Amino acid sequence: MSECILREENMIDLHTHTLLSDGELLPTELARRGHEKGYKVIGITDHVDSSNMDFVIPGILNACKDINKNWKITAIPGVEITHMPIELIKGTAKFVRSKGIKLVLVHGETIVEPVIKGTNKEALLSDINILAHPGLITMEDALLAAGKNIYLEITARKGHSLTNGHVVKMARLAGAKLVINTDTHTPENLITKDFAKEVLLGAGLDKKEILQVFKNSEELAAGLA
Repeated sequence: MSECILREENMIDLHTHTLLSDGELLPTELARRGHEKGYKVIGITDHVDSSNMDFVIPGILNACKDINKNWKITAIPGVEITHMPIELIKGTAKFVRSKGIKLVLVHGETIVEPVIKGTNKEALLSDINILAHPGLITMEDALLAAGKNIYLEITARKGHSLTNGHVVKMARLAGAKLVINTDTHTPENLITKDFAKEVLLGAGLDKKEILQVFKNSEELAAGLA
């Protein structure tokens, strides 16, 4: 693997949270801390449902605009549609995009939270970019992700990461694309690219596959920035 992949620079993280939902930091402080950690792209993807979209989305858009105008880190405005009735996921994804959101995640069926069964499938039938921590994703849903060019997430977050190995297995068999994110809520959750590599190794990926995961993040970020 080339040295540029191993050094602690150029991290792309497309799943983070701020105090606009359940994170600890303002979006600008999160971006600043990310930059110091070696990030070049950060997706600010606060949790949303029908209760808070009107508040959260303008805040994210304004903060990302300021960050991108003044600093050498790219902030992509996003949301994570979280614990919504599955019947509302598709319409919500369409709605947030109409408001200027570029990066859409859905909170997948992690085994450490009571996510409604069927959330993964409904998310993959919607206009989203990443299915976050999809838990014990089925082969049917992994194939759907591959066909829809929706990325499956390998996560560095405790708890959600328990099924990383299963997600890798299903993605391999289905030909689905993987990305690695942190699901950051606190400053300590931000990681270096070296640590991201270790998480991917721990999930069972080889060096060639790890390089491809980083390329996938580059590809997705480039299409949204």
